[in-house]
Amino acid sequence: MLESTPRSMVKEGYYFGIPPLLMGGVAYLLQWNVAAVVLALLALFVFSFFRDPEREIPAEPGAVVSPGDGRVVVVTEEENAGRPGKRVSIFLAVWNVHVNRSPAAGTITKMDYRRGKFLAAMRERASVENEQNVFTLSTEAGEIVFKQIAGLIARRVVSWKKAGEKVARGERIGLVRFGSRVDLWVPKEAEILVKVGENVKGGSSVLARWPAKPTAGKLGEASAAEADANLTATGKRS
Repeated sequence: MLESTPRSMVKEGYYFGIPPLLMGGVAYLLQWNVAAVVLALLALFVFSFFRDPEREIPAEPGAVVSPGDGRVVVVTEEENAGRPGKRVSIFLAVWNVHVNRSPAAGTITKMDYRRGKFLAAMRERASVENEQNVFTLSTEAGEIVFKQIAGLIARRVVSWKKAGEKVARGERIGLVRFGSRVDLWVPKEAEILVKVGENVKGGSSVLARWPAKPTAGKLGEASAAEADANLTATGKRS
């Protein structure tokens, strides 16, 4: 499933990229060639940082996709609010896409902004001590948690969503500026499909599999339909 709204760069890219580009043009007119080249390269870097490519969103039931682009740096068992589960942490380098996406379809039941430090995002303590947005997402399978975490260079976590909103799997939910980290927590029943060192893409790489359990009502409907099909097939119902 491909997300519908086409984009190439988030609007913040224009705010941060156009000023050095204009300054580079002025420097070029004044024949300050070195300054012009440096400013032009800076503008190109900023435009690249804020790029927002389309992604192929997996449609398979139970797929939990990556909240961001980068390298898996932690896969560990971890409790969340007293519930046993597993955490996957992903480090986003400055050259990675920094638009973050929802790992699953559901409703954002809670979103907490937590002030904190700006430790290097590669460090384990960053998951707890750094500035971050913490999303609690209610899905058909149950509740999962994911975080946008600021890093040493990234000084701003930006969310485009708020509590109470419904999101689709792989939908854009925000970004972290200039190097960062994203964490995903899933209950122990989920099957983790990645390992440390793997490179993943936000919205398209499947980190875990956690299918929804059929409810009693759905099981009853399925059993009745199956029984009816069997009766018809054996000629006992016309």
